[in-house]
Order: sequence, then C-alpha cells, then structure tokens
Amino acid sequence: MSDLTLRAAETELGELKLIGIRVLCPPDQYLAEIPQAINLLLGRLTEIKGAVNPNRLVGAFKVEEDSPEEDGYWIGIEVKEFISVPDGMFSLEIPPQKYASVRHKGPNDEIGNTYRELHSWIEEKGYKRLKNKWHIEIHHSWESMEDLDIELLDTIS
Repeated sequence: MSDLTLRAAETELGELKLIGIRVLCPPDQYLAEIPQAINLLLGRLTEIKGAVNPNRLVGAFKVEEDSPEEDGYWIGIEVKEFISVPDGMFSLEIPPQKYASVRHKGPNDEIGNTYRELHSWIEEKGYKRLKNKWHIEIHHSWESMEDLDIELLDTIS
C-alpha cells in the first residue's frame, strides 16, 4: 500500500466564490507562470473585499474546458460574496462538488507526480474523473517553490 493510499480521501466542498488572477499560457509554462501570478496577487490582496481567509490561496482549473472563457488557471482567494472585483482581476464561482483529494508537500515540479498517483487512486476506488468540472488546489504554503503545501482536489463522481 502506497503512502498516497493512506493520504487520499473523498471530500465535498460547498460553493466557492473566488476573486483573483487568471493565468493563460501554453501548458508547459504553467509551472513558471503560476508562481508569478501568486506574487502579483499577494501584492494586491488588500484590494479584495470580503475575504473568507486571506492566508489561503485557491487555484482552480478545468482539464477539459467547455469554452475558451474557462481555459487557464485561476489563483485567488475565497470571498463571502462578490462585492467588487478589482481592475485586472476576475471572479469565479464554483458550484458544490465532490472531490478526490490529497496533500502535496514538496517541490513545485513534482506536483505532476502527485496528480498521477491521485488519478491512480481514483481509478482503483472506481470513481470517474470529471474533467470538464472545476478542479481545486488549496495553497496552504507557497513561500518556497521547493517546499509547497497544496491540497489537490480532483472532481469526481
């Protein structure tokens, strides 16, 4: 039994309302572009009103988007409601969903390995990945790209 088998779990989240920055780039550039967007967002957090937890960043993306407007990666913070969206930022509403989740602790460039293990766990448990639904990454620690702490949530049914 792998370490992931002991760490992975099924979880549900209610509706999430995010305000933040949208990253849109070629797939091979996200590992470099997301940390830059995080730094930009951190410098502008005071502009976002009604934050639920300003010390927790939330990323969102779809593996298979239904439209060009859904392409990319959103990094933001959760808000209670959309009071106002600062210039150059976006709002994103994610409905309640069920997820397979696992915590990634380590370097940025090893997140892909953690996702592959999570996808294997999903398959072993008989779940189906919902690639056209919003997937979530809850960033608990992002100060060092070599020592991240991110909860990966893959939408399942």
